[in-house]
Amino acid sequence: MPEGGVLAIVGPTASGKTALAVDVATRLPGEVVGTDSMQAYRGMDIGTATPTQGERGGVPHHMIDCWTVDQEVTVAEFQQRARECIDDIRRRGMTPVVTGGSGLYVSAVLDDLRFPGTDPDVRARLEAELEEMGPVELHRRLTAVDPEAAAQILPTNGRRIVRALEVNEITDGPFTARLPAPVDVYRTVRIGLDIPRSDLDERIARRVDLMWEAGFVDEVRVLQQHGLAAAPTAARALGYPQVMALLAGGISEAEARRQTVEATRRFARRQQRWFRRDSRIQWLAYDSPSLVEEALTLCSDGTRT
Repeated sequence: MPEGGVLAIVGPTASGKTALAVDVATRLPGEVVGTDSMQAYRGMDIGTATPTQGERGGVPHHMIDCWTVDQEVTVAEFQQRARECIDDIRRRGMTPVVTGGSGLYVSAVLDDLRFPGTDPDVRARLEAELEEMGPVELHRRLTAVDPEAAAQILPTNGRRIVRALEVNEITDGPFTARLPAPVDVYRTVRIGLDIPRSDLDERIARRVDLMWEAGFVDEVRVLQQHGLAAAPTAARALGYPQVMALLAGGISEAEARRQTVEATRRFARRQQRWFRRDSRIQWLAYDSPSLVEEALTLCSDGTRT
């Protein structure tokens, strides 16, 4: 790995990023910096597949369990904290291994991505309109003014729709159109895990089964006592709305599991589309018997910009 370089391992959920990151970090040596916005919330362990101490293999992990579920954390705040972790790891002569499946958070941490500020008056008006009209109607409005942003946001995600409309209004134009071409903040090697859709679907279904076996419903029940239902961000993590609906008696356990699997598969498709657009990523087969060695070879070859 080039001196001061960063390794990024990306790909859809359930593709094996965590295991590869630990194996590679052990060999480099390095430390893992997560870019999963939901693993950064304390107590959201089972539903977000936060690696256990055993799965971390003795490798230090950063950006896990940073905030309580009732806190609203912006991408800009996440960016600052993650970069502080990366800079500290580099100062100590180790290699930061950045891993996660959220394209926006990966870009926020590794690219020269700057976020517009907020306008309290505009935000308050849009939130009132959200309450009155619902997210689907506001999503239609976003589609009209910024179709690229709308395509990346679920019609049910009111908070992100409001933010996109706010940015559109205060910057007088689509935020997506104003984003510069990606520019690396660090000398970064980017590795993506390539996995066929059928294999990914199967792995996601199995992961959800394991979540239930590990006590996911009890985890959500406890988090509800700490304000999960009203949390501005954490409450929308995959699987958590479905389990809250189950606990409220609105759906059956079988339906909650089915909806969680389907929502996760849709999310994984969006992850794959996002990362496929990035020509800097070098793709490796997720099930290659020599995956770790292939990743280390790419690290030794240097960076691609």
